[in-house]
Amino acid sequence: MKALFTNTYESEFVKTEIAKPTPKKGEVLVKIHASGVNPIDNKIRLGLSPYASPVLPAILGTDLAGVIEEIGEDVTVFKVGDEVYGLAGGVLGLQGTLAEYTAVDADLLAIKPKNLSMKEAAGIPLVLLTAWEGLIDRAKVQKGDKVLVHAGAGGVGHMVVQLAKIFGADVYATVSSQKAEIVKSYGAIPIDKNTTVDDYVNQYTNGKGFDIIYDTIGGQAFDDSLKAIRHYGQISSCYAFGTHTLATSSLRNASIHGVFVLRPMIGNEGRKHHGDILKETTKFIEEGKLKPLIDPRTFTLDNAMEAHKAVSDNSAIGKIVIDIT
Repeated sequence: MKALFTNTYESEFVKTEIAKPTPKKGEVLVKIHASGVNPIDNKIRLGLSPYASPVLPAILGTDLAGVIEEIGEDVTVFKVGDEVYGLAGGVLGLQGTLAEYTAVDADLLAIKPKNLSMKEAAGIPLVLLTAWEGLIDRAKVQKGDKVLVHAGAGGVGHMVVQLAKIFGADVYATVSSQKAEIVKSYGAIPIDKNTTVDDYVNQYTNGKGFDIIYDTIGGQAFDDSLKAIRHYGQISSCYAFGTHTLATSSLRNASIHGVFVLRPMIGNEGRKHHGDILKETTKFIEEGKLKPLIDPRTFTLDNAMEAHKAVSDNSAIGKIVIDIT
């Protein structure tokens, strides 16, 4: 099979012919049709995520959509020919998805939504799972909750917004003026990202603060979340990697949840939960309740480096996806 190797950090990808993998016990062999590109993929390529980076040389890429071609021992939930998607590799010892085939733990996969293309499906897993873990598993969103999403038009953000609406919340999202229509189309109220915390807390919560805040940016956005949460509220963040003073939220008895979506792959714990979440997601998508936002540009294995640059230069409108097949 053809695959892209990363031999040293910050280097170009190298296209190589290697043997097609054979699925082990509990695995399936997937012919990859598309590979989603996330900011974490680019950070891994640059050597900026030591907690997730594989030993080089390695095949990177975390998301996939494709077709099962072979079933390993003890796998009963899938059959040859099934179209699947999942957050499936590219960290530590797991082969990534910038290749024509990969052998994947079946627990990480789910049947692809029938109403999506392979490209659309490949843009979903990492951002959807990150959104679900923070909003549903941790913050336990309920009908009527006031939910604030920082960067609501971003990869994780647009999934949080849609999930919150599905679960009956009133949703608000900080966003640039150019992307306000995106969050409006999902049923959220856009808040200009330059608006002060006091102004939007007073305007939309009568000064009480939001029930749930999902921070997808970190830094100042996380600090703003500490000030914008209500008493006994829930804050989830997938980017709380800086140094912060928690006094403001502590005085409000707020709970803070860190979300690290790669943990099941890295630690081999909770993998089936990821597959189960994607099964529920398939239902929402096929019912027309949730839609991925996919950048319209075309990338292949031949120009995959340009896809990584498009993630890092903030030019993307939606998820970047590389067509493998």
